[in-house]
Amino acid sequence: MSPVKAIGFDFFNTLITIDPGAMSEAFDRLFNSLQGNGISPEKDIFRKIYRESAMGFMAATKVDGRETHNRFWISAALGVLGLKIPPEDDRIARAVEDYFSAFYDYCRLIPGTKEMLANLKGKYRLGLLSNFTHAPAALRLLEMNGLNIFFDPILISGAIGYRKPHPLVFGRLVDDLAVDKEGILYVGDDPEPDIFGASQAGLRPVWMTYVHDHHVPISAGLGAGQSEHVIPTVPKISNWDEFLNLLPTL
Repeated sequence: MSPVKAIGFDFFNTLITIDPGAMSEAFDRLFNSLQGNGISPEKDIFRKIYRESAMGFMAATKVDGRETHNRFWISAALGVLGLKIPPEDDRIARAVEDYFSAFYDYCRLIPGTKEMLANLKGKYRLGLLSNFTHAPAALRLLEMNGLNIFFDPILISGAIGYRKPHPLVFGRLVDDLAVDKEGILYVGDDPEPDIFGASQAGLRPVWMTYVHDHHVPISAGLGAGQSEHVIPTVPKISNWDEFLNLLPTL
């Protein structure tokens, strides 16, 4: 087996968590932003339709792997209510930014994350590959938490246009790391996009089970529930000390 030369990481529920309260607060900020800009649907009805819109767009991404974006969810939901406002409208753009501002207040580093990355920096090429619809928010979260300095490349699905487990995004990670895929580990928490996706792309997955093992509530839309039915040979880690101890054996 090829020696490990590079390591790719997922972001949400692998390096950081977002408290569940973020989602309710984010919707409130989105709604207040629309209202402040003269768009005033009935709140409870809009909340229901917005959720249905988001679920529909996210379901569509599973068909061809193309990433969606919150501005389309908002525009579609408003359209159902007879408010024909295109996704490119500045008022929707501001609502998206206000929505994600809640995430900045509710994020938490998984213990030991920065110490682990500092330990690996310089020994391996480190990259980040995350499914997240709004790339600017993910980049800001990385910077706020002091993680951006560890990764090159930083790849966010909202900027690439496709999301894991589509092979295109893993191929982009391999190309940007400039390492043979057999020498790349990929660490993530979500079985389908992270573990199966990396394995199918020829990378070597490591399953991070911290949020599952520590019963950390997972915000809706930031990762699927855990499954025990992952490839049996995939190594599992529950914290970063276990990962650092595992590395020399891989």
